Amino acid sequence: MAFRIYTKTGDKGETALFGGRRVPKSDLRVDAYGTVDELNSFVGLLRDSVENQHIRGLLAHTQHRLFTLGAHLASDPAKHPPTPDLLPEDIKLLENEMDVMDEQLPPLKHFILPGGHKTVSVCHVCRTVCRRAERLTVALLQSGEPVEDLALQYLNRLSDYFFMLARYLAKELGVEEVVWRSR
Repeated sequence: MAFRIYTKTGDKGETALFGGRRVPKSDLRVDAYGTVDELNSFVGLLRDSVENQHIRGLLAHTQHRLFTLGAHLASDPAKHPPTPDLLPEDIKLLENEMDVMDEQLPPLKHFILPGGHKTVSVCHVCRTVCRRAERLTVALLQSGEPVEDLALQYLNRLSDYFFMLARYLAKELGVEEVVWRSR
């Protein structure tokens, strides 16, 4: 018999964490790892939109880190959850990449709006979904659930990276950044 993707075990609004504990699909932990999964999907879309091989490689690396971060968040903390596959070097990598991009960009003097090019807009979608994942992970921590420090640091730095990447790709693509202007 072939493996089936549907199990029917979630038909009443519950799901299982890694470790077996059943929780409502509205559980904060489910919301956090679901948002990390959503972010991973948008990062895949962004990676497929970028021609630059170096950036594509970094985005693929990011997807692997996000997948294991999601697995960490999807684990029952009472069952010895796996630590996320994150190292301080992953955060340093993002910081180094931002520093390199920043050296090539004009100083930021205005607020930037998403837009100007589809790829730039996808970067901003990644940034905002990443911020939501970060907020939900912070809420999970504040609710008393254990969350690895590196997970929060990584999400925080990753959203900054997407902002810088949006600016960098706009320059690389030869499109003007969309500057916010008040009335």
